[in-house]
Amino acid sequence: MSDAKLILTERPRPGILLIRLNRPDELNAMNVDLIEELHEVLADVRDDSLTRAIVLTGEGRAFCAGLDLRGYGTPRGATEGEGRAQLGLRVQKHIAGLVDAFRSTRAPIIAAVNGAAAGGGMSLALMADIRIMSETAVLHAAFIRRGLSNCDIGMSWLLPRMIGFSRAAQIMLTGRSIDAAEAERIGLASSVEPADTVLEVALETAEAIAQNSPFGVWMTKEVMWSNLEVPSMRAAIDLENRTQILCSLTRDHREAVVSFLEKRPPEFQNH
Repeated sequence: MSDAKLILTERPRPGILLIRLNRPDELNAMNVDLIEELHEVLADVRDDSLTRAIVLTGEGRAFCAGLDLRGYGTPRGATEGEGRAQLGLRVQKHIAGLVDAFRSTRAPIIAAVNGAAAGGGMSLALMADIRIMSETAVLHAAFIRRGLSNCDIGMSWLLPRMIGFSRAAQIMLTGRSIDAAEAERIGLASSVEPADTVLEVALETAEAIAQNSPFGVWMTKEVMWSNLEVPSMRAAIDLENRTQILCSLTRDHREAVVSFLEKRPPEFQNH
């Protein structure tokens, strides 16, 4: 890996982790070092109950321009003499592994889409639990414009579930761009904000999440994603029922009830 930090992290507010993609001169395009650093950051906080919410954004004028077309690099574990298919699949799995990393991280992830999110950058935004977009930001399913399939890095699973099959097919088959206003209208963006306030709104959203009990937030995120995959409403409700009982047995649930009755803010301990 290079010496330069391609993923910057800071904790601007209690319980909030801010992650910045840091290749601004390349519009934060994905290469092996950036993706490896992002994997490492997410692995470090995956089970961290002190990290209550995560905001992901890009340095400079773009969120992420997708794969660096000048070359991605070789992921760790590659062996000398691997064929093109073998090495290509290794690269593919290296990037696509972020989908599971985002989902398995307990803290909700908010994408503050500050600029263009194209190809893999659009997939990165879709992986997040919440998307807050700058009014100047654009999503672009660009793979198909490069002679590839737009079914990549989770997009063929995520996008139809967010906006329906027909809309997703039209976007993915044409490779057209989606501006912020359309993204909000069709449900891809939670909100659209002025460019100079998009990060602040994302941090405020993260703070609102952090005010809730860590276990309740974790279970809400986990069950919502799991119930996108279950085969029936009955299965979804069964999972909800069991999870709700788990939450009701925590000390934080009791603290929430007592603090409500005493008209004071709760003091959650993740117990």
